Amino acid sequence: MAYIGKQPIVGNFQKCDAITVVNGQAAYTLQVSSSNVSPESANHMLVSLNGVLQAPITSFSIAGSTLTFVSNLATGDVIDFVILLGNALDLGTPSDGTVTNAKLAQDIISGETALASEPADTDEFLVSDAGTLKRIDYSLIKGGGAWNLLTTNTVSSAAAAMDFTSSIDSTYRTYAIILSDMVPATDDVNLNLQVSQDAGSNWLGSSGYRYRYISVGRDSDNNIKSLNSDDAESCKLMSETHNTADNAACTIFIDHPSGTDRETLIYGHGCHWTNAPRLCVSNFALVYKGTSGTPTAAITGIRILMSSGNLTGVGKLYGIS
Repeated sequence: MAYIGKQPIVGNFQKCDAITVVNGQAAYTLQVSSSNVSPESANHMLVSLNGVLQAPITSFSIAGSTLTFVSNLATGDVIDFVILLGNALDLGTPSDGTVTNAKLAQDIISGETALASEPADTDEFLVSDAGTLKRIDYSLIKGGGAWNLLTTNTVSSAAAAMDFTSSIDSTYRTYAIILSDMVPATDDVNLNLQVSQDAGSNWLGSSGYRYRYISVGRDSDNNIKSLNSDDAESCKLMSETHNTADNAACTIFIDHPSGTDRETLIYGHGCHWTNAPRLCVSNFALVYKGTSGTPTAAITGIRILMSSGNLTGVGKLYGIS
């Protein structure tokens, strides 16, 4: 069938780099952009020598990237140009924006590079929306309710406290701290908590804490014991902990620490051994109201400490989304 207008041109057309004639030499290397190229055959080439188009096979041959004239060239000869026509079925490199979705194979994404960690919120996935391929940010499909690890504190040698002084901000509404393997250096001491409103530059420990604490199992009758204070210098999480290996574990939730219009509620539960020895279970809730009785600044730091002596253990801070 004939075409209306100009017939489409098919092929990978390339003009070779300029070639300098060497006296007495017939063979020359073909390059494009300084890289060797190999034509399909002599019939896929246009070669001009001294202004005359040369006949393929009769005037020159090709082997790989080497063009060889039938006779040696001499000083004064000029290779005007060499144009490669390409394979008649070779479309070459398409122009930008010319390939449509319909022309792509279904396995075009190879997955050659592996993502070694959770995608960033702005990383994109491809999805089919009623047959139309679209991209979507990971933040829109990752779901909620995830515990995102922010900080790990490992105290392997005795320290006065375990501090969390970064990542507690407005990013999450609720944070959680998981304490494990908490061991006091001194027997029968309490595990306490203090807060900071300046990321640990100052720890609020004079007064202003209001807490409620309930424990079960500290005595032989497993009686429920409760403690409370409306103006303490720290808040009790566990009482009478015993300095044995893997002694205490605790989960602490911090609700809305960035808010200044209300108290930040801190609550949780834990378990530990007493020196009887008995297994003790505790629940606690607290707020820091300050000396004025009302919140004045966001809470940006949490300190875990013993009522006396040092501690060891592991603490992990999570943001809950």
